[in-house]
Amino acid sequence: MLARPVDFMGCALSLAELALGYTSPNPAVGAVVVRDGVVVGLGHTQSPGSAHAEVMALQQAGDRAKGATMYVTLEPCCYQGRTPPCTQAVIDAGISEVHVALLDPNPLVSGKGLRRLEEAGIKAFVGEYEQRAWEINEGYIKFITTGLPFVIAKFAMSLDGKIATENGDSKWISSDEARNYVHHLRHIVDAIMVGANTIVVDDPQLSARGCGGKGGKTRLQPLRVIVDGRGRTPLSAQVFEEPGKTLIAVAKPFDTKKAEDFRKAGAEVVDLPSELDIIDLAELLNVLGKRQITSVLVEGGSKLFGLLFDRGLVDKVLAFISPIIIGGDGAKSAVGGKGVNMVAEALRLSRVKIDQFGDEVLISGYVGGR
Repeated sequence: MLARPVDFMGCALSLAELALGYTSPNPAVGAVVVRDGVVVGLGHTQSPGSAHAEVMALQQAGDRAKGATMYVTLEPCCYQGRTPPCTQAVIDAGISEVHVALLDPNPLVSGKGLRRLEEAGIKAFVGEYEQRAWEINEGYIKFITTGLPFVIAKFAMSLDGKIATENGDSKWISSDEARNYVHHLRHIVDAIMVGANTIVVDDPQLSARGCGGKGGKTRLQPLRVIVDGRGRTPLSAQVFEEPGKTLIAVAKPFDTKKAEDFRKAGAEVVDLPSELDIIDLAELLNVLGKRQITSVLVEGGSKLFGLLFDRGLVDKVLAFISPIIIGGDGAKSAVGGKGVNMVAEALRLSRVKIDQFGDEVLISGYVGGR
């Protein structure tokens, strides 16, 4: 029986996924060094300012890197940042061949890294598992090319499209399996965003828990962003007791006393342009981008989702559908806002995937094509 060939790039991509949640605003990259068909070095990106994936793998390989092949999920950097250029480390190690899954869209790299390797006599190949490599770093890619965070709209709804009953009860539409997956999502994003009504009605913690990383009390938590034009967030809300930082986006001009109360509770208050107390969400994303927030997971509610979709600010949708019927004319649907006038104008997702968590189905896809 013939042995199954080793998928070295697949291994590198798995390493890159291990780095998610720890490397932002840098990309999450995995690297594998192979000599004579044997893996001699493995590495993934460390926290900002620390070693990149290529360097980690080369350090593990040592002298065995000479004449070896490297598989790396993103084009090696070729400029001096907080760390030296990875291209030089690859050249100095004597690597003879490099396989790259995806070119780095960073204007400082974008093909230059590959050319530097080729000029040094290293054979370079591009494109293996390109789509998967893109998905791993979708947040970094949008941020590095636009300066804005990648926005993910995540909601759980019943089979008839409701996110709560008429009296506002929503616990629990989603299953334990789905909620555990959401904690994984919170673990790998830079920020979680909700509207004020979600805080008032549900009083969520908005923290990553049980993921072995950001979930610990002493670990880094995603930034909690509350869109609260009128300052309705109660000072008793759980978000003020959780580890990590909370930012409350309010409509200017804002009540000075309320702002001071929020600050005393430990939150940062950012006042933004608004119309009828509806915050300029595009400007909020711009503010987050300037703070190097590369990805935002939006968790509700219906009004906030509606505003984001109406303004074309959503990049990806994750919709958990539970096999229950809630009914009720007054029960809220997942997405509010103005919507469209004709079905033909409806937003259609691309690259749709369907996964299952217990009895629930997760439909995910991207807004617009790549």
